[in-house]
Order: sequence, then C-alpha cells, then structure tokens
Amino acid sequence: MQNSSYSLSSVFILSFGEMTSTRYVYSTLAILAYLSIILFNCLVISVIALHKSLQEPMFIFIAVLCVNGLYGSASFFPSLIVDLIFKIQTVSYIGCVTQVYCIHTYSGCEMTILTAMAYDRYICICNPLRYNNIMTMAMVAKLSFSAYLYTIILVGIHVVLTIRLPLCDNVVLKVYCDNWSVVRLSCVDTTVNNGYGLFIASTFVALMPFLIICSYIQILKACSSASREFRSRALQTCTPHLITITNYICNLLFELFMYRFVPTEFPYVLRMVMSIQVLVVPPILNPLIYGLKLREIRIKIFHLFNLKVPTHH
Repeated sequence: MQNSSYSLSSVFILSFGEMTSTRYVYSTLAILAYLSIILFNCLVISVIALHKSLQEPMFIFIAVLCVNGLYGSASFFPSLIVDLIFKIQTVSYIGCVTQVYCIHTYSGCEMTILTAMAYDRYICICNPLRYNNIMTMAMVAKLSFSAYLYTIILVGIHVVLTIRLPLCDNVVLKVYCDNWSVVRLSCVDTTVNNGYGLFIASTFVALMPFLIICSYIQILKACSSASREFRSRALQTCTPHLITITNYICNLLFELFMYRFVPTEFPYVLRMVMSIQVLVVPPILNPLIYGLKLREIRIKIFHLFNLKVPTHH
C-alpha cells in the first residue's frame, strides 16, 4: 500500500483487466442487457399502471420491484457502457461513493420489497376474508415506503462510516464501486466498518429470508387443509415470488461470499461474472417471471400488442 491518503478529488482505478481487449464485445452485451432491462421492466410497470384491474396490492408490489430494478441498473450500466466504449478505467472518489450508495440501496430494497410481498401473500392466503381490510392502498404505500426508508437509513450509515476512512490505495477489484471494495483500500483499522457490514449482511441475508420463510410456513399450513382448487390458486400466485426470491438470494450470496474471501484467487472472468450477476440477472428475470407466470399480467401484455392469448396455462 502507498503511504498517502486519497481525497475527494482522487481518482480510483477500476479492474477491467481482460475486458479491455474485447471491450466492444462486452459493451455490446452490456447495451443489449440494459435495453432488455428497460424494455421488460417498463412493459410490466406500464401494463399495471394502465389497467385498473391490476392495481391491487400484489401487482403494485411487482411494479415497485420493477422500478427498483430500473434504479439499480441505472446506477451500473450507463457508467459501465461508457467506460468500455471509451476505454475509461477510472472513476472519481465522489462518483465511486455515489455508486456505492445507489448499488447498495438497490440491493437492500430488492430484499425488503420481496419480504413485503411475502407478507402480502401470507395475508391473502391465510386471512382471505380480512385481506381487503388489511392490505389497503394505504398499507401498501406504508410497506413500500418502509422498505425503501429502512434500506436508505442502513446504507446511509454504512457509506458515512466508509467516507471517514483515509485510503492508501486506489485500485478497485471490480468494474464498479461497492462498499467492501472501497473499505479494503483503507490504511487504518476497519473493525467498525466490518462489524456494521456484518450487521447489514445478516439483516438482508438472514433476517429478511427468515421472515419470508415464516410467511411461507403459514401459507403451507393453510394450503395443507384447503381444497385442491385453493392450493392451485395459491401456487399460481406464490410460484413467481418464490422463483424471484431464490434467484436473488443465490445471486447475492455468490457475490457476498466470494468477496469476503480472497477474490484475486479466482479466475478473472469468474470474478467479473460473479460480481455483476446480482445487478444483471434479477432486473432481467423479475419482469419475465411475473409477466410469463401470472396470467393476469400475461393476458394484458398480449392484449397490448394485439396478440392472441394462449389457451393453455
């Protein structure tokens, strides 16, 4: 490590490595991925916004999830595409910290929104007679607002703790800035940062999934004593949510565990794929999963393009 401290005017070097030699291929893939994310998520959001029959709690949460996917993608893809096309491998300190905040709030909100959706499914299936009284539009707004506010506060503290650290190096091990990549550049003790980082990780990777599991345990109990038709309807509405949760948690755990060990011991391509998949896969798959699996959304999308709705489920 160098024996100097980096200031607000400092420039960080991003680890594009082997990507620079084929940057046009990667930039093309990045553009296609970003356009797909914008198209798929905006399509689902538009369909839900335009059709009053879809303006129910479950669909509103789906729209909120898609908005979050657009937010997370916007904090990553534009800078990545510009960096690849123009062979830029640096980012300012302020730009790096801003990206840290945006990417971590996206990741946290993804988990809190999915938890709110699990609660919605629990009320719908386990207390169907009280569902409309409990899951009002006001409650949906409160849950959505709380999901964002909770994450914004936690991540805000995380970033403030990082900003206070003097840095003695400026090489980020990823193609974007995240909190751990910046903290590891510090030349002072980071016990407080590591402890708080562990607290946040346990909140989003342990507590939130625990709450989701508790909701689904109650759902399974309700389904076990219900009719076949009831179980079929419950499965139809819960399957997309379960697929989304599983996909996101797996992606998040891959990224967390790899960079808690020694990332430089992994092959470069594997490191890059593992580090960006949590920002690429969920925003692409979420609207596809809900658009294809939920019949109500699928029908509206087909009608939007004047296509014949398939008769099979």
